[in-house]
Amino acid sequence: MFYNTLIMNHKENVLLSKSLAFAVRVVSLNKWFYNNHREIRDVSNQLLRSGTSIGANAEEADGAFSKKEFNVKIGISLKEAKESRYWLRVLRETNYLDDKMFQSLLIDIDELIRILTAILKSSRENMD
Repeated sequence: MFYNTLIMNHKENVLLSKSLAFAVRVVSLNKWFYNNHREIRDVSNQLLRSGTSIGANAEEADGAFSKKEFNVKIGISLKEAKESRYWLRVLRETNYLDDKMFQSLLIDIDELIRILTAILKSSRENMD
């Protein structure tokens, strides 16, 4: 679609590839929690939902028919990324994630948040 030019790199869609990679990591982490720490299942499932929703909404934005629709979907992706960051902090503060895994996931989610924020800002500026 026309609006995907805001999130396209010349060779790849960076947002879509990074959000997919993050989703894969979150699915794997959720599986590990399910097998090893079922008591934290509710929090892990919250992270699973928000962490996989980032890319799903970015994919929908990529196929948007209007700037308004694009902005809504990118905005939802940003909100889901921020929610994911929250659940990661909860898991770290409750000692279910060690520092190394937490920092690695935090770097990924913070990068997605920066990308989404820049896209949304640019898109909103171009609405005039």
